[in-house]
Amino acid sequence: MSIEIKICGLRRRQDIKAVNLYRPDYAGFILTEGFKRSIVAGTFFELKSYLSKDIKTVGVFVDEPLEEIEKYYSDELDVIQLHGNENKEYIKSLRQIFGGEIWKAVRAGTPQDIEKADRRDIDRLLIDSFAPGAVGGTGRQADISVIKAAHITKPFLLAGGISEQNAVTLAKEVNPCGLDISSSVETDGFKDSDKIRSIISLIREEL
Repeated sequence: MSIEIKICGLRRRQDIKAVNLYRPDYAGFILTEGFKRSIVAGTFFELKSYLSKDIKTVGVFVDEPLEEIEKYYSDELDVIQLHGNENKEYIKSLRQIFGGEIWKAVRAGTPQDIEKADRRDIDRLLIDSFAPGAVGGTGRQADISVIKAAHITKPFLLAGGISEQNAVTLAKEVNPCGLDISSSVETDGFKDSDKIRSIISLIREEL
């Protein structure tokens, strides 16, 4: 079983140093304002300049105006991950200005929620935990029974409380194409290089 790894919520130069060293497949940056791990455009461009070219860059957006994405990011990202209420018209317009992959995050509230997102013109899903009033990044584990009950046609990454303790078990249970990891590799709210090394090593060895 081969599985991809995304480390999300990178904010500092030392975060980039860690991912360059331990080599996840994707590095994620929160590019919409107002969230705990959000960064501004200038910080993103600086951090990306240090990122290894072998690691794909994911920009995470929440109902971001398309003109903002086009102005700052459309030529700088390999993947755009949509985490808000973006509808099919939004995604169609995004396709016209962005040539990379488009992922749509969905909270695993019901199987129907997942299936609705799966029908969008997207390349992958990112299935996250459901928490009322939150769009993601809660650190809670997604409801696996909901995911298993959904008819999913597209590749998906699993997010939500992925840690050393559960990563291998969850991956074997729902067979995602990738794991999205954030809060479990932090100490005091910031990315921890040793934790990044440890979980990537575990996943590579076991999966």
